[in-house]
Amino acid sequence: MYTNDPVAVCAERVTIPTYPVGMPEKNPMFLEKCVYQGSSGVVYPYPIIERVSDEKHDQEWTAIWLENRYLKIMLLPELGGRVQMALDKTNGHHFVYYNQVIKPALVGLTGPWLSDGIEFNWPQHHRSTTYEPVDYTIEANADGSKTVWFSEIERMFRTKGMAGFTLHPDRGLIARLSGVR
Repeated sequence: MYTNDPVAVCAERVTIPTYPVGMPEKNPMFLEKCVYQGSSGVVYPYPIIERVSDEKHDQEWTAIWLENRYLKIMLLPELGGRVQMALDKTNGHHFVYYNQVIKPALVGLTGPWLSDGIEFNWPQHHRSTTYEPVDYTIEANADGSKTVWFSEIERMFRTKGMAGFTLHPDRGLIARLSGVR
């Protein structure tokens, strides 16, 4: 994808082998005293998903690509805004664990959770929406850098969480900006 632009950014559909998850429970559960990995375990009003298929299928996902002459980053807004892949183009090394298959385990607050890439956690770790889509915008900055912003308003506490990834021209690093309101 790299072009003459010092930092390229684009959104495109990619096909990734994926183990589908089951349907969410029809009625959200009240788990008042269920302690989960140090958090309260409260997930209401989110439904719980209690099944992952044993068979993978090719599935299309939206990927946001950020790239300069040093790095190529793949972000997945439909899976919580995670960094799915981060490649150092100078040596071909993936510096973030890159699983080329989407295979959730049922260890998240509402079920599905992925063990690859980088996820965002607000208001608690392995947030309830880690396997749900988030909103995104792409911003061109005055210094030639580009930023991809992810955001959501989570439903438990009505908290707005944001994470931004900025790739600068002629730098081999990606900056992360975040905030919770």
